[in-house]
Amino acid sequence: MPPVTRSLLIINALVYLLQMLGANDVLIVQFALWPLGSSSIGAGFNPWQLLTYAFLHGNIAHIGLNMLALWMFGADVERTLGSRRFIVYYTVCVVVAGVFQLVVAGVAGAEPYPTLGASGGVFGILLAFAMFYPRRIIMLIFPPIPMPAWLFVSLYAVIELVQGVTGTQEGVAHFAHLGGMVGGWIMIQRWRAQARG
Repeated sequence: MPPVTRSLLIINALVYLLQMLGANDVLIVQFALWPLGSSSIGAGFNPWQLLTYAFLHGNIAHIGLNMLALWMFGADVERTLGSRRFIVYYTVCVVVAGVFQLVVAGVAGAEPYPTLGASGGVFGILLAFAMFYPRRIIMLIFPPIPMPAWLFVSLYAVIELVQGVTGTQEGVAHFAHLGGMVGGWIMIQRWRAQARG
């Protein structure tokens, strides 16, 4: 496994262990992504949260699914980009995902609620995988249907958009997921333009 993917898996696991060992409240208050103007509830936005929220998770299923996707797709994307570009790519996806979430939360005027999880970075990795390996076959678990990566990721993005607009899956930051994909797409297009030169 390439070094950045391996390191991300380890760091996420260690932070989740800290959460389970009793540091969850402190970590959520200081390092989860809080909406702008939420300081009246005792926790508020700080700039570092645009990065740190991606290392916190809500439960074992949350971290499990994110780390499974990071393990499944991150290694190939890191090998394609190289470790240095991969960490830049992942970081940009996480930050853009956070910005999308802040904007959507601000426009929606929702109750102050923290955002956490690596999903923004993971969705950026999914996008990169589909762009680099569009015809690679992915086998879904439920239902067990094989499909090319480009179709899987496209359908996933459409589902995220529909669920985000309709609010059918409450408590999931759908627009952060889409923001991670947008950030990833911008980075890949920028690098491709530089390569053409």
